[in-house]
Amino acid sequence: METPQSPDRGPAQQAAPSTVPPPAAGPSPSTADRLLAGRTALVTGAASGIGRACAQALAAAGAHVHVVDKAADAAKSLAETIGGTAWVVDLSVPDTVDTLPADVDIVVNNAGLQHVAPVHEFPPDRFALIQRVMVEAPFRILRRTLPGMYERGWGRVVNISSVHGLRASPYKSAYVTAKHALEGLSKVVALEAAEHGVTSNCVSPGYVRTPLVENQIADQARTHGISEEEVVGRVMLERSAIKRLIEPDDVAEAVLWLCGPRTGHITGTSLSMDGGWTAN
Repeated sequence: METPQSPDRGPAQQAAPSTVPPPAAGPSPSTADRLLAGRTALVTGAASGIGRACAQALAAAGAHVHVVDKAADAAKSLAETIGGTAWVVDLSVPDTVDTLPADVDIVVNNAGLQHVAPVHEFPPDRFALIQRVMVEAPFRILRRTLPGMYERGWGRVVNISSVHGLRASPYKSAYVTAKHALEGLSKVVALEAAEHGVTSNCVSPGYVRTPLVENQIADQARTHGISEEEVVGRVMLERSAIKRLIEPDDVAEAVLWLCGPRTGHITGTSLSMDGGWTAN
């Protein structure tokens, strides 16, 4: 997850352009687990939580993963573990986005941050920061990476949205605004990119068991004088039919599926993983 820190640019290296064609239909068992062999992926906010799980899943499927985060040590450690490349970048600084590699086959826009306050008390600079990280940075990344995907005739864009890209909650004006904007950007890219063999979709989970969410659980338990289990069931998941947190690996599996060989006709959609929240 993105947190405000000083920008620190990543290495000057990048993976060689990927020219491998889409995996053939009906891969053999020996190749099925490496369905992204020869592909290159870029994942933002990849040092922890959902982003980390996505980077690990894509790497396990054979992709070379560019691990993008501002948490330098965590990003470098993960990149070393999965055989990827770490890029230590603050996505709230527009010019630094242009230092990221453009020649990739898969983009997972995941980086985000949260701030909770009523609209009339919401700090304007914080609102603007959230839009830069969660809307402008994805736009800038796609503006640079789509031409290469078009040239190769294949690409996958997966935007990690949220149930808050489909519904609203009080006190989260910046986050809800950004996620709704990301959903719109994803649909526009889907329409523009379809003729080039590129798909664009959102994955929209409810509350996921990430360090950010777990800290919120502990804080709310102390504030309200209730157990952490009650915070999850009665506060966070009040509108969900399934009363348990989503695991990052579950979100990563959905992302991996959208990048696979059987999803070429799935584009411009939002895959809800909200435990029935949006069924209400």
